[in-house]
Amino acid sequence: MNIQKLIDEIIKTTNSHQIDDGKYKRFLKQNEKGTLKMGNNEYGCADAANILYTLGALERDVYKRSQLIKALQDFQHVDGLFDEGTHHPIHCTAHCTAALELFDAAPLLPFTALDTYKNEEELLKMLEYLPWVENPWPAAHEGAGIYAAFILTKNATTKWQDAYFDWLTSHADPVYGIGLEGAIAAKVRPISHHLNGWFHYLFNFVFAHRPIPYAKQAVDTCIDLYKKKTDLVKNFGRSIGFAEIDWVYVIHRASAQEGYRVEEVKSLLRDFAKGYFEYLFSLDYDNNDSWNDLHLLFGTTCAIAELQIALPGEFKTDYPLKLVLDRRPFI
Repeated sequence: MNIQKLIDEIIKTTNSHQIDDGKYKRFLKQNEKGTLKMGNNEYGCADAANILYTLGALERDVYKRSQLIKALQDFQHVDGLFDEGTHHPIHCTAHCTAALELFDAAPLLPFTALDTYKNEEELLKMLEYLPWVENPWPAAHEGAGIYAAFILTKNATTKWQDAYFDWLTSHADPVYGIGLEGAIAAKVRPISHHLNGWFHYLFNFVFAHRPIPYAKQAVDTCIDLYKKKTDLVKNFGRSIGFAEIDWVYVIHRASAQEGYRVEEVKSLLRDFAKGYFEYLFSLDYDNNDSWNDLHLLFGTTCAIAELQIALPGEFKTDYPLKLVLDRRPFI
């Protein structure tokens, strides 16, 4: 299947969000409640960079690249954090830092607001007290974001990284391969919410070349989720956002690590992709609000890229797609 027309639409949409050199808005229009942050936006700029990198269309002009770097750096607060308001500040900080890394750049100020987490004991306290049972998906923005923010700014020593990954590995769920041990069994949140959260930690493991804990169990869980359908998030495979990349990435990377149920996983990914691309090609791109939210569109772009990687030769584009997670952590 040639999907270049879809890629062209994504690039067209991304370019339509540009305000000025380096500046991008996340949303094209305000919602009925008037609650969206319009104009130049942290996620607008970061996701424009992410999307264009993925599609091989990132600006090459030195001046224009410098303007996007400056636009991102200018969002940083005096305490070192980035904060757009829709996500936890650690998420926004990691996301903007990761976008800057695409240019071999970094934030200008140190993350003084996060200094306490440079101490391994304080880091582990943070992980321990995250709401793994009650709210695992948003909590992962903090628990995974702290690693990405620190590793990309050379603040993560080997000792610190060992403490981080050893804690996650020793506390991972040996039954489901997803989330903290016992969190899914508590049945407070759907399994899919634990998957959507655990995905963030898993891409840190992959980036750090650390083994994914209980990878076979994670594959089993992802296969079961897909076959049951009802346990995945609403409109899975028929939405613009991150739910699809979460499942595609976890099942593909965990399966690849172990060489486990590989052909079955490919068959399920192929089945998923058929319906997913039918949906994406059917959209009214100019009037779909989710498509025109650059952050949500970036999530979809990631899913497309991972499908091209997982199923070589099956989804053709003029330029091979590059998942940003294969360069650095965090989306």
